[in-house]
Amino acid sequence: MLGICRGRRKFLAASLTVLCIPAITWLYLFAGSFEDGKPVSLSPLESQPHSPRYAAAGPRERESLEVRVREVEEENRALRRQLSLAQGRAPGPRRGNHSRTYSMEEGTGDSESLRAGIVAGNSSECGQQPVVEKCETIHVAIVCAGYNASRDVVTLVKSVLFHRRNPLHFHLIADSIAEQILATLFQTWMVPAVRVDFYNADELKSEVSWIPNKHYSGIYGLMKLVLTKTLPANLERVIVLDTDITFATDIAELWAVFHKFKGVILLLLDKLRKMKWEQMWRLTAERELMGMLSTSLADQDIFNAVIKQNPFLVYQLPCFWNVQLSDHTRSEQCYRDVSDLKVIHWNSPKKLRVKNKHVEFFRNLYLTFLEYDGNLLRRELFGCPSEADVNSENLQKQLSELDEDDLCYEFRRERFTVHRTHLYFLHYEYEPASDNTDVTLVAQLSMDRLQMLEAICKHWEGPISLALYLSDAEAQQFLRYAQGSEVLMSRHNVAYHIVYKEGQFYPVNLLRNVAMKHVGTPYLFLSDIDFLPMYGLYEYLRKSVIQLDLANTKKAMIVPAFETLRYRLSFPKSKAELLSMLDMGTLFTFRYHVWTKGHAPTNFAKWRTATTPYRVEWEADFEPYVVVRRDCPEYDRRFVGFGWNKVAHIMELDAQEYEFIVLPNAYMIHMPHAPSFDITKFRSNKQYRVCLKTLKEEFQQDMSRRYGFAALKYLTAENNS
Repeated sequence: MLGICRGRRKFLAASLTVLCIPAITWLYLFAGSFEDGKPVSLSPLESQPHSPRYAAAGPRERESLEVRVREVEEENRALRRQLSLAQGRAPGPRRGNHSRTYSMEEGTGDSESLRAGIVAGNSSECGQQPVVEKCETIHVAIVCAGYNASRDVVTLVKSVLFHRRNPLHFHLIADSIAEQILATLFQTWMVPAVRVDFYNADELKSEVSWIPNKHYSGIYGLMKLVLTKTLPANLERVIVLDTDITFATDIAELWAVFHKFKGVILLLLDKLRKMKWEQMWRLTAERELMGMLSTSLADQDIFNAVIKQNPFLVYQLPCFWNVQLSDHTRSEQCYRDVSDLKVIHWNSPKKLRVKNKHVEFFRNLYLTFLEYDGNLLRRELFGCPSEADVNSENLQKQLSELDEDDLCYEFRRERFTVHRTHLYFLHYEYEPASDNTDVTLVAQLSMDRLQMLEAICKHWEGPISLALYLSDAEAQQFLRYAQGSEVLMSRHNVAYHIVYKEGQFYPVNLLRNVAMKHVGTPYLFLSDIDFLPMYGLYEYLRKSVIQLDLANTKKAMIVPAFETLRYRLSFPKSKAELLSMLDMGTLFTFRYHVWTKGHAPTNFAKWRTATTPYRVEWEADFEPYVVVRRDCPEYDRRFVGFGWNKVAHIMELDAQEYEFIVLPNAYMIHMPHAPSFDITKFRSNKQYRVCLKTLKEEFQQDMSRRYGFAALKYLTAENNS
């Protein structure tokens, strides 16, 4: 729930701003469904003894439950007396300050008030705000589960980072999927003065799984009930946010409410801890569920029930702290009279597709952060030292060792650039085949190659791992493109990993490494996005893996590469048909006319008549497309843009004594497209070519140091080529 104190230097009785959670004081934004502007409440407690579930309970169970109820009610009465005494000692509201107690029967303007946390409310006019110390850390808790929810978290975090002036500590209650995604994202984002801790949501399921729940968020919608048990015992205050929220102001304004009521919080925390929140909400839930089949609003139903028993604990916040855009709210009653909206809340399963007549205004505010360049949020908080970060320190050390006067400085710097990375941008669901022969197609692309995705999915039915190099705005364009494609949406075994743009060059080998690293199958087909594999290649490769015993040998299976200059091609359905098209000049061996050395060692003349796999030897500048085990070496990151990126990798495979085996019945075809920006730079910029040659020589020297005498052949081959 959200708490805030706004008004002409006036605020509510501070004692009522502390909620019934023993270990922490809670500020909480939440989602829920409402009818006619009112919270949907549970059935009255008085009716529970007549409910079917209560009647079905045994005599001992009913007696035990009633004893527990009486015990908690006695504790509540004691707490009520303590709060009354505290309220009498607290400064009362001054004249003109309008505050009122939360009521389950009243409309609340924005039709959603606060639950089980700090709640304070008054007019929308702003008085002097309580001060938050310059370097005070603000704690934020978020529950996040699954692939799609992680995208919402990023937008929420962007809106918080955009306005913030304080260090932040995010406490993320996440399942294994969301943790993998968000841990990588924050690690590569490298935002100063931001700390992130994860708590395993899957381990908490047993705490709430007994509660029947119809809410669209599923079991994770109940996780906030156990935050007091989940978060560190020494954490006294936290703002709890849903993922579908956009901040339009500094979150410190919200955090400041804790300072406003500082004295009373210190006075009552001991007593609140004795209230045993875990016992209170569980008992309340048990009583309420006797008269209903399931919760419809997830944890909100439970909070509402607690509040119904203890209405004096909760006060309403001004609606501009939670402008809800569900179809069942009366949000216009709030924002038509308020100019400084603080938080926009898309609390509907339909999210941005709600029927609010001003939805375009709110959607544009949301899209601002959705497409905002997250790299711009890596700003320092001056005067607030960040915690030591090993990765950041190592990066600074590496960059400091570079010579900025070096003509190839920008090339060298790219090797150490940390690109913000969002793994599994779309839902991914795939279990590798149990026979350990499964192969994933690995590729990378930018926005100008999106048109290849549908075609590749039609040619390759197996799993795919893609790294996409996009800006934040382009990532949203890709999302709309993918969600509008029946072909892409029907495929759940395609993993899309977004690597966000930064720097001058296309980091081709970093992209390949990202796509390779997040593969769940034993084997990789290292391809490029502008190639279409032959129909049936996936199954053919799986059979070849067994035939060539890739599991126990170091082999790289070569898929021969061809190309067409025609944008419309009747794709050959067999090797015989492909040979016929070669003879007619419809197809060519790949790059035969501009870069013969790249694929000549494949020995296409032998391939024409081959019926069994055959071995070929490495030669200078060889860069075939291969199938290898998942434990193969990574691509060398010093090569960016155009030139030598695949050549260096194949050289590394050869140095590690991989055998190169050409598959006799496999092929792939390169489809024509406009030249990339990087190849244009390579062709037009002499300095680009000079730097590429320098990096190539340095790579060969590194190979000599790593592989010794055996690596001398690469220098010899280069000199003779």
